Amino acid sequence: MKRTVFLAFVAIIVLAAIPAAAQQGDFKGCQDHQLFPTRMPDYRIETCKIEDFGFYEFSLGKPPKTRVEGKYTFITYAFTGAKGTEPSPLEVVRNYENAVKKVGGTIVYSDPKWFVTAKIVKDGKEAWVEAMKGNGKIWLRIVEKGGMTQHIEASAEIFQNDIRATGHAAVYGITFDTDSAAIKPESAQAIGEITKLLKNDPGLKIYVVGHTDNSGSPEHNLKLSQDRAQSVMQALVQSGIGAARMKSYGCGPYAPVASNDNEAGKAKNRRVELVKQ
Repeated sequence: MKRTVFLAFVAIIVLAAIPAAAQQGDFKGCQDHQLFPTRMPDYRIETCKIEDFGFYEFSLGKPPKTRVEGKYTFITYAFTGAKGTEPSPLEVVRNYENAVKKVGGTIVYSDPKWFVTAKIVKDGKEAWVEAMKGNGKIWLRIVEKGGMTQHIEASAEIFQNDIRATGHAAVYGITFDTDSAAIKPESAQAIGEITKLLKNDPGLKIYVVGHTDNSGSPEHNLKLSQDRAQSVMQALVQSGIGAARMKSYGCGPYAPVASNDNEAGKAKNRRVELVKQ
């Protein structure tokens, strides 16, 4: 008799816990992204990650993927509804497609069995979205495209001291369009400081060396780093530096200064270096 009462008591506790678990709230500090202020029914935010400057490589259905840099948001939704009531991948994909279209966005690629990639341009700002359906989960990734805030300023004096001490100087103030050798306008200050360095020391000859992180194939990055180094050299020529004083080279991902396992390390590896000839 006692055993029967005990088992009944345990059953009551277990049954009472089921609704409580289903009603469990979002993970502390997490909330829906402003582009998608509502969500699929019976889902809670299990976890989230926000980086002021990060990146994600969005699938276009076939290689290569498109790398987008900017404010990165990653939200994981977990299904809390009754067994057998979880929405299908098609239902989730179509819901996100319709939400994107409603705000004037574009569906870049859609796999109704798995995920959708979309682009939204709103108020002059571009955002890329990937919504992916898994077993009991929805993964939402959003990158609000934008440039990184440059905290470390380039300086001719710093470059000169580094070259004297080590024979080379890393330049982090030169940025490029994603997967491109086109120099961004915000790089003007760094280009100006390199120009100042070379004008102050007319006898100095340098190698302009491009470096990348390990995203993508080594062959592609080797060419990209060479093209970027050449772009910097051409910018210096336009600033009045003789082309005979410079040579451009690309090292691709082959000379990292930090781990490529995280975005902070990758940012350090994406650089231009001035190497004394």
